[in-house]
Amino acid sequence: MIATGQLEELLENILSRYGYDFTGYSRASLKRRIDGFYVKGRFTSFADMQRRLMDSTAYFMYFVEEVTVNVTEMFRDPAFYQTLREKILPVLATYPFIRIWHAGCSTGEEVYSMAILLKEANLLHKSILYATDLNQAVIEKAKTGIYPINTMQQNSVNYIRSGGKEDFSGYYHANYNLAKFDEGLAEKMIFSTHNLVSDSSFNLFQLILCRNVLIYFERDLQKRVLELFDQSLDSLGFLAMGSKESLRFSSIASHYQQIENKEKIWRKSR
Repeated sequence: MIATGQLEELLENILSRYGYDFTGYSRASLKRRIDGFYVKGRFTSFADMQRRLMDSTAYFMYFVEEVTVNVTEMFRDPAFYQTLREKILPVLATYPFIRIWHAGCSTGEEVYSMAILLKEANLLHKSILYATDLNQAVIEKAKTGIYPINTMQQNSVNYIRSGGKEDFSGYYHANYNLAKFDEGLAEKMIFSTHNLVSDSSFNLFQLILCRNVLIYFERDLQKRVLELFDQSLDSLGFLAMGSKESLRFSSIASHYQQIENKEKIWRKSR
């Protein structure tokens, strides 16, 4: 496996060569995934792997796809989406225009889930959903709105548990072993690559969702990303995070108030 010194060398070379900064990522998690990549690639040495990554941009993008975490599903954690449906969307409805940022959107299931919520609340027509991820490959997949048909049963169960009342199958068209979501949902989505580590704020949002991403970052990087979100969030806007993530003890905690239930959603107080 890759030694600690070799890992640090690789991360510095990646930053210098491609501008991708993994130096703030949790070392234990990142090393485990790079070790897996090393084994899968059947490299003869660390130098062999590093040479291949430095010589080929296409192969480096494959590396990014392999070592970043892309675990998601539609309406994942139904209680979270029920809270969005019942407590957050009625507040957003008072805005003339709604901008939502899904940071670390992975393959897009979360974005389509939000579009469905907005459609059912009659808010999609005045909303824009910005969906970003470091990984170009997952962005391209998200743009298609196409997912395996065998995931639709669990997606439907999650949807119902989140408070959905419609026929979930009405939101997609099945074709053999694939399901393609209604293009009317995608019309309100903008997909783009964005690096939370190095890129700046690009708009002002009423709701930012970044769920189960910060758990892979070291504390200093978490601080930088939370401050980026703070800069990007409208006054009285909402920030939603994963079940193991929190604003407690963060540099921005003093001007955020968690909504009154167990879901990890905070409202900006100024």
